[in-house]
Amino acid sequence: MRRIGIGVAALAMMLAACGPTAAAPVAQSSPEEGSTIINTISVSGTGEVAGVPDTLIVDLGVSLMRSSVDQATRDAADLASGVIDAVRSAGVEERDIRTTNYSIWPEYDYRNDQQTLRGYRVTNTISIKIRDLDAAGAVIDAATAAGGDEAVVNGIRFDIEDNGALVVAAREAAWNDAFAKAQQLASLAGLELGSAVSISESTTSAPPIYYDRAYGLAESGDATPIQPGEQQVSVTITVSFAVGS
Repeated sequence: MRRIGIGVAALAMMLAACGPTAAAPVAQSSPEEGSTIINTISVSGTGEVAGVPDTLIVDLGVSLMRSSVDQATRDAADLASGVIDAVRSAGVEERDIRTTNYSIWPEYDYRNDQQTLRGYRVTNTISIKIRDLDAAGAVIDAATAAGGDEAVVNGIRFDIEDNGALVVAAREAAWNDAFAKAQQLASLAGLELGSAVSISESTTSAPPIYYDRAYGLAESGDATPIQPGEQQVSVTITVSFAVGS
């Protein structure tokens, strides 16, 4: 009986000793096994290129008030049709004429703590795209003449419709800017700059230039002067580069 007890104790000690060793491979396994951690430097770069606008977009139309809705809508329809006919005759293509707003609302006079109906206002505006910038002033004048005292010009904005080449040039300048920044940062940190691992881009153009009819029309018989100037096309990119020691 003594021998059996010693044998059992010895066997228990052997199993206890072997237990952790057999379980070790499972305990050391990792869900991230085989994954690679990439150290990066993230920088942004901006490139700007100037170009001459090739189109002009004008928001214009008529706005009038009459004592009744029926009279206001009829008069506005007649004047708006005249404005559209005028811009067509001035060379604006049908595809470049688009209605952007039509609204009717009552206007009140609130003097002397009383609300008095003044009439009903109808506004009908269109957006036109003028591709011949030399004729832009004449087109605007023709439209406002057709609208008479009820004509409105809400604003103009120049655009570069064919801006593909400018975007390409601005993108290249943005890349060069970002790459130079990354090279400098890597050098300062004592690291070796690697390849780009991610790139994002945003493109912007200059904001619209607004034109107020009250001050923009020429007083003489000359056409309203319209100067396109230059417009900036800007590309901003954010790039992450891999780096190593």
